[in-house]
Amino acid sequence: MRTYLEITIPLPEKSLSEILVAELNEIGFEGFEEGNAMLKAFIEKEQFQEDLLKAIVQKYALTFTTQEIAEKNWNEIWETGFDPVVVNDFCSIRASFHTPVSGTKYEIIITPKMSFGTGHHATTWLMISAMEKIDIRNKTVIDFGTGTGVLAILADKLGASAVTAIDNDEWSLENAAENFGMNNSNPIQLHFDTTIQSAEKYDIILANINKNVILNNLEAIKQHLAAKGVLLVSGLLCGDKQDIITAAASTGFDLKECIEKDGWMCINFGIKD
Repeated sequence: MRTYLEITIPLPEKSLSEILVAELNEIGFEGFEEGNAMLKAFIEKEQFQEDLLKAIVQKYALTFTTQEIAEKNWNEIWETGFDPVVVNDFCSIRASFHTPVSGTKYEIIITPKMSFGTGHHATTWLMISAMEKIDIRNKTVIDFGTGTGVLAILADKLGASAVTAIDNDEWSLENAAENFGMNNSNPIQLHFDTTIQSAEKYDIILANINKNVILNNLEAIKQHLAAKGVLLVSGLLCGDKQDIITAAASTGFDLKECIEKDGWMCINFGIKD
């Protein structure tokens, strides 16, 4: 059994929680649990780098305590803090233990595990909202960093001709496969990968990950996006907007739209003519 560290960070403002989740995710933290005026973050002991954590908490004048714990039943943790995600009358995401959500065109049922942690509700909402505005029928789609597989499932429900989902986390792949079955999705190709490896060009690329992964993969993403294709990216804080837009423009992408929610953003890019 793996050994984990539980980092507890007292928070003077609840709004800091979302920002911390984004930054801690980038240095290897795998899960988060919100409480009254505090955030708990979990990381495998072997992956922990205290100097990186100190740099983040000191930036916000915060403190932290560390406790060693055995691997937890993460699913129970997420069940206590996971609320349904509802995107207008378009789509809802709920766990099987929730009451069905009425009044939405599409309903996705998932088993929430570590890949659907605190901080991802806003970015999932943004990605789904952006997907509502584009025509996915008969298009090829890849979900880069699929996590729970929610976006891949929605693409299938919206009539994509073929859907591929990749992730570099075995836990996420196991969870995504479970969710594909739960939603009676058509065969979705599910692969372990750190980047897009196939020779295929996709009509739509979905990437709800984080700033560093997106920046490091922009060139590879462009090579796999069809000429008239759509790239939707999220997992991004609004403060990173200019960095992302500048890097994307230098790689050959055109900004189509940027939407924001709760300090997070989703950007729609196309390839420059």
